Amino acid sequence: MKRQWWHNKTAYQIYPKSFYDSNGDGIGDLPGIIEKLDYLKYLGVDILWLSPIYQSPLADQGYDISDYYQIDPRFGTMEDMDRLIKEAKSRGMYVLMDLVVNHCSDEHEWFKKAMADPEGEYGNFFYLADQKDGRPCNWRSYFGGSVWDPLPGTDKQYLHMFHKKQPDLNWENPKVRQEIYKNIRWWLDKGLSGFRIDAIINIKKALPMQDYPADRADGLCAPDVMLSHAEGIGEFLKEMRDETFRKYDAFTVGEVFNEKPGELEKFIGDDGYFSSMFDFNEHLIGQDPRGSWAAKDVTAEEYKEACFMAQEKVGDVGFYSTLIENHDEARGVSRFLAAQAGKCGRAAEGQCGQGGQDGQSTASQDAAGQCGQEGQDGQGAVKQAEAPAVINSTAKKMLAGLYFMLRGLPFIYQGQEIGMENVHFTSIDEVDDISTRFEYQTALEAGLSPEDALAAVGRSSRDNARTPMQWEDAPHAGFTAGEPWLKENPNYHEINVKAQMGRKDSVLEFYRSLIALRKDEQYQETVVYGALEPYRREQKNLMAYFRKGQGQTLLVLGNFQEEGQLVRLPGKVKAVLLNNLESWEEENGSLWLQGWQFAVLEME
Repeated sequence: MKRQWWHNKTAYQIYPKSFYDSNGDGIGDLPGIIEKLDYLKYLGVDILWLSPIYQSPLADQGYDISDYYQIDPRFGTMEDMDRLIKEAKSRGMYVLMDLVVNHCSDEHEWFKKAMADPEGEYGNFFYLADQKDGRPCNWRSYFGGSVWDPLPGTDKQYLHMFHKKQPDLNWENPKVRQEIYKNIRWWLDKGLSGFRIDAIINIKKALPMQDYPADRADGLCAPDVMLSHAEGIGEFLKEMRDETFRKYDAFTVGEVFNEKPGELEKFIGDDGYFSSMFDFNEHLIGQDPRGSWAAKDVTAEEYKEACFMAQEKVGDVGFYSTLIENHDEARGVSRFLAAQAGKCGRAAEGQCGQGGQDGQSTASQDAAGQCGQEGQDGQGAVKQAEAPAVINSTAKKMLAGLYFMLRGLPFIYQGQEIGMENVHFTSIDEVDDISTRFEYQTALEAGLSPEDALAAVGRSSRDNARTPMQWEDAPHAGFTAGEPWLKENPNYHEINVKAQMGRKDSVLEFYRSLIALRKDEQYQETVVYGALEPYRREQKNLMAYFRKGQGQTLLVLGNFQEEGQLVRLPGKVKAVLLNNLESWEEENGSLWLQGWQFAVLEME
């Protein structure tokens, strides 16, 4: 594997709408990001990925782009963007934008021209079909319903894999591809360092279009069924790489859930389409084809095996980008730790377990009548108590360390570094996310009550990650002086940046320690490039692995449960590099790990 400039970096995702509002209109903006650059420098991150800030009607929060060459006025101006790139570079930071090219907005000029003349040049920029012939296929949109909708004012229909306001671009048309490449080069010429590439696997459709067996009562099939039949995406991706990214030595990370077996090297090898791609193996655990209402909690053993299997799969082919959450996921600490926080998995302050740091608690037992019981409602959905799990900071630091020390490029999502948690929805009217609203309707159709449906889909709602960044214990978490576009999580009084900065035992300072270890010249070679080997893989609720470099061995240990457990050490400990607890109990070649304890050891 060739060494690249980005290998030893740490990346941070910003969801601009919820990061920091500089003008009091309730929406985060580019000047707000600039104002917080010194905080990001303090944290230690190097690469900043901005979710879409292009001009957009925001039907899907900016992933529906109406002009690829303009900044949406809600977020600022092009001058603000130029200043952000300049200010970031002055601090040694690199800026990535979201590249959304599977689809555009129905308000883009291309689509307007297609509506005006479906048989003309721009009609071929999209997938159009005659309405009189019926739907060409029974594919289901990611956001529910058919992928086909009438093209307004015509006798045609158009395809949209996502929202109906996100018509898919026809990548089979060379003119479409050249327009996309021109725009990519335009941004790179402005000083951008690269892109996170959205939903890219969808650009290649299985042609000719056809029906596949229905998987729900609506008579439609999930989009990934079609994708499994699509062939030839590599031709598009190779062309895009050669005409754009490669010419600028740009960093690219692909959102790829389902590459075909044996294709990983083509995606992220030395001659890959992208620099890296996200490791989503952990995020696929517990999913259910019936919908998110039927998804199951993730156990420690499942999480451990997903991480190890991903590491074994990628080997020395290239670098995954590792993560525990992003703008499309629930908060990682709520998702990956809830099942381990006592049998009920739903901790409530003063009801289950004992208090933790940062004013939080963790469940230690199933207190009947207090936390509620985990069970089935007859439809396969796991019932949830009135509030999501509250996870103590020791557990949050353990989860942070376990993913951060994996081989790959770690991504931190805004708020993750202070341990932000899922929010509690009391009504579907509080939910903004179109995907969650679709899943809620699916749950109702499956027979769940409105209360159970909301509880079930709320656990995985994308809005969990989109609540405003919690800066301080001030109105609206210090995010805005106005009224926020999305309700803040009320736990900002306890969980916020100001309360954790400089406090040795905080989640924020632990993340800083992880980043500092990754940059430490004494250990950087091993942490960044060292081989990963699981250790005591069979020991339940223990996630442990070696990172081995030239003449150096680090042992990473995480007790993935509240109860303590004994771990036999493979040799003598030379130094304790990180420990999320003050205590240390080593005796006779074994280590007693307390609940949620995490450590990085240098072995002799």
